[in-house]
Amino acid sequence: MGKVMKKPRLLSAAALLGALVICSVAHAQGYIGFVYPAGAQRGTTTNIRVGGQRIDIVEGAIVSGTGVQAKLIEYHSQLQAQASNELRLQLRELQQAAKELEKKGEKLDPVSQKIMENIERRFAEMETFPANRAIVNLAFLEITVAPDAVPGPREIRLITTTGVTNPLTFHIGQYPEFARPAIKTCQMPVLGNEQAAERRRADEEKEMRVTIPCVVNGQVAPGWVNHYRFQARKGQRLVIKVYARDLIPYMADAVPGWFQPAITLYNGQGRELAYSDGFRFKPDPLIYFQVPDDGEYVVAISDALFRGREDFVYRISIAESPFVTSIFPLGCRVGDAPTVQMKGWNLEGANLMLPPKDAKAGVHYIAAAKGNVLSNHVPFALDTLPECIEQEPNDDRSKAQKIPLPMIVNGRIDRPGDWDVYQIEGRAGDKIVAEVTARRLDSPVDSLLKLTDANGKLLAVNDDHEDPAAGLNTYHADSYIMFELPADGTYYVHIGETTGKGGEEYGYRLRLSAPIPDFALRVVPSAVSMRSASWASVRVFVIPKDGFHADIQLSLKDPPEGFAPSTAVLKAGQEFVQLGFKTTLTDSKTALPLKIEGRAKLGEQEIVRQAVPAEDRMQAFLWRHLAPVGDLVVRVYDPNYQPPRTRIPPPLPPEMKEAALKAAQKAVQEGGKPKFTKAQVAGRVRMLDYLYENWLLTDKFYHEKIAECEAVE
Repeated sequence: MGKVMKKPRLLSAAALLGALVICSVAHAQGYIGFVYPAGAQRGTTTNIRVGGQRIDIVEGAIVSGTGVQAKLIEYHSQLQAQASNELRLQLRELQQAAKELEKKGEKLDPVSQKIMENIERRFAEMETFPANRAIVNLAFLEITVAPDAVPGPREIRLITTTGVTNPLTFHIGQYPEFARPAIKTCQMPVLGNEQAAERRRADEEKEMRVTIPCVVNGQVAPGWVNHYRFQARKGQRLVIKVYARDLIPYMADAVPGWFQPAITLYNGQGRELAYSDGFRFKPDPLIYFQVPDDGEYVVAISDALFRGREDFVYRISIAESPFVTSIFPLGCRVGDAPTVQMKGWNLEGANLMLPPKDAKAGVHYIAAAKGNVLSNHVPFALDTLPECIEQEPNDDRSKAQKIPLPMIVNGRIDRPGDWDVYQIEGRAGDKIVAEVTARRLDSPVDSLLKLTDANGKLLAVNDDHEDPAAGLNTYHADSYIMFELPADGTYYVHIGETTGKGGEEYGYRLRLSAPIPDFALRVVPSAVSMRSASWASVRVFVIPKDGFHADIQLSLKDPPEGFAPSTAVLKAGQEFVQLGFKTTLTDSKTALPLKIEGRAKLGEQEIVRQAVPAEDRMQAFLWRHLAPVGDLVVRVYDPNYQPPRTRIPPPLPPEMKEAALKAAQKAVQEGGKPKFTKAQVAGRVRMLDYLYENWLLTDKFYHEKIAECEAVE
């Protein structure tokens, strides 16, 4: 059967329109588009930058989990034309003054020197026509990671005076870190003249020498290839793992809709030894390399299409680290303690840490511990149904494995061309569900399911079944069949692999049961900003399973102090509903957690599910996804609050105001026009105050410009 490649459509047109509507009472959510470096080693302090928009007055940042502290250093907003013009005048004055003083063997005073350097740094960062205006505002943070912080991915958000941003991934690493200097804002390419936007750099900046084990951090600009040179010993078994799409899953204006890195490993003489532009179905590259000889080796990374800009961020781990490539089985029944086989690299002496016995049903992420180093995390499913292991041979109906219902079968497509066949019994009118969970558990299986009767007649078939709850998967390769049996008798469920591949890593879980109606919930956005004593709303989406069709009662669960209980009903058949809530708080000072719960009655059974926070993200100009994140947070802010000034100008000298007034009057008398109108004064004063407070204007320059404003009649 031919394979139809298709992109997922996770939001219907109506749902998409609803998801894009922003409540008029709630403040627009701030957005961050990249974090660089996107991680830090345990027990270290690192400076990072975060690029975004609508983050006008940054107060700080929060990182999920424990053991990580974030401190704001400074914030750069994108300068508008008027502000840039004033800074050029100020810079010209300071540079001229510095030259005059240098002739006398003197230097600028420390304050003027600091201001000149600040302006020069701002102009060095600034690009008039940036490639992506959504990431040009920059926050600079100091990140301190405790020595005992749990390694792995976290989520980082900025907190502003008017809200909380979306989260981005920030990794806590286990090895020493190297970071290239951050690239400056990239220029927007012009169609047909893209080479004009390429960033030029000296040859010595293209390669960095590092010491393994390590994690290297970098960004790529258009046309860039970054090289890392290191010394390795014969026999070392290196795992070279790239994190790129793992950091920023979707880019709205890129095709493909993410940074697509490609890495090449060379020996010291430049001979290619290995190449990767992805691992199995994931776009982030991975190389396992056993070092053949003592000597130098070089890892090179670029975008596969040689695109680039500030948000093309990557991390590369180069170490003899434990790495799990597959496990079997892919899950177990809640409360069981199965023997789980793991395959991979550098796993000798490693122990796989399974979920605790009291863990609830769902997908958990587990890792192998080798000494004090953790491997990558892999998904492991827990369910409440009985489970069994596939028994070979079961390649056709004559050798089919008999399965009592309900049951989850843990099996493998253990060789190319393998088919596994399971025999079940049913009665006329019974509905049967056969569901494969493999790709959603990081298995390479691209399944095909068939249901036949006792004579081999094909009753139902499915290749790919779209699951909007599948997180960041963009290719839904798991199969699903729900079918009403036509007669009493024996039936056969066949599972195969559409690409014809197979092996030990090709594990799957096959659920065979009557329908078990259920639902999952997603709430968008994951951060809400509210004015004092106001109301706001979020949108809650339902993802029905096994024919679920019932009303869902939604409510805030254990709302924080200052929030009133709130409810809504998501009617059967609706795709989403708006849940509003009120607060009596004036200012929450920080982000507060929210939880939303959904309850539905099916006969005498009540199903209770917690809504998973998500971000509505666009991929490649069109495709939208509800990408799950860790927390749902709310920030209540006082719109009248004005942060205390950190730099207060001295009073305006009366003679400067008088001189400005006379100059303005003279200009009008001579038939000229004022520099600006009364309507422009307020905005101009705000602009000057911002520049002054951020140490970009001297007292003298500031007073001259303020005097001009006060001279407007």
